[in-house]
Amino acid sequence: MIRALLLILLALLVGSAHAGCPPAPATPTTEQAARWAAQAGDRGLLWRISRDGHSSYLFGSLHIGKVDWAYPGPVLRQAWNETEVLAVELDPADVGAVLAALPKAEPLAPALARRVEAQSRAACLPPGALSALPAMLQLSTLTLLEARRDGFDAGFGQDLMLLARAKAEGRPVQSLESVEDQLAALEPDAAELPAIVDGTLRQLQRGQMKVPLRKLADAWSRGDLKALADYARWCGCADTPAERAWLKRVNDERNGPLAERIDALHGAGQRLLVAVGALHMSGPAALPKLLAARGFEVHALLPSK
Repeated sequence: MIRALLLILLALLVGSAHAGCPPAPATPTTEQAARWAAQAGDRGLLWRISRDGHSSYLFGSLHIGKVDWAYPGPVLRQAWNETEVLAVELDPADVGAVLAALPKAEPLAPALARRVEAQSRAACLPPGALSALPAMLQLSTLTLLEARRDGFDAGFGQDLMLLARAKAEGRPVQSLESVEDQLAALEPDAAELPAIVDGTLRQLQRGQMKVPLRKLADAWSRGDLKALADYARWCGCADTPAERAWLKRVNDERNGPLAERIDALHGAGQRLLVAVGALHMSGPAALPKLLAARGFEVHALLPSK
C-alpha cells in the first residue's frame, strides 16, 4: 500500500507528455465512470469468513488496475453492503504521516545508484526524485510506473477505490499494519539488498517486467489462485536465494500478523470488508487457511463457480 501511495505522489512529477515516458493514466468522463460502474463484473478473490455469530469478508485485491477495473462487481458490492468497516493493509489517509515515517535511506553502492537513476530518467522523473526513499520503494515505484505502459495504474487498484468510497460514505477504516510494519517487511537485509536491486534493475533494463505484470493482472482478474500460488516460479523475481528470502518475508511472513489483526477486529464485533493483496491468499501460509485455523468458517465466493 505504501508503494501504491508513493507512486501516486511521485507520478505527479512524471513528464508524460514526452515520447517514451510512461503515459499518464486516463481520466474517465462522468459518462464513462457511470457506465463502467453499472457494468462492472467481479474480479479478484473473495471469501466470507464467519465466527462469533457474524460474518466478515476477505477480498484479495490487486494494487494496480485498469481504469475500467476500478469498480466493484455485484458480489463485492453485496459484501460492501453487508459490512460496516473497511480494513486494509494500511490506510494512506494521512499522507504526511506516511512520508514522515520513512527512515533516511541508506545510500546504494554508487554503481547501483547510477543504474537506478538511469531507470528514473527513463521513467521521466526529475533527477534525484527517488533518492531519498528506501531502495525497495525506489524499485517499486519504477516497476509501477513501468506498468503504466500497459495501461495499469496504482490509482485504479480496487483497494484504493474502496478507500475512496469509504471516505465518501464516512465508513470507518481500520489499518491491519503500521507504516513501520510495512517498511520493515519491504526492505531486505543489508547482505541481500545488492543482489535484489541488481535483479530488479536487470528486469527493468531488459524490458522483462511487462510479461509477469500482465500475467499477474490476468491471474488476479480471473481469480486464478493456482497461478497466483505459482507466482515465484514465473515472476522472474525469485531466481536467487536472496530474492526468494525477500519474497517470503514481504508476503508469507506478514500473513500471521495480518490474520491476528483480522481476528481481533472481527472478534470485537466489527463486520469487516478486508482488502489485502491477492498474493497473501496463496501458499501454505495463505490468509484463508490461517483464519480457518483460528476457528473461522471460510467460504469462497469469488471466483464464482
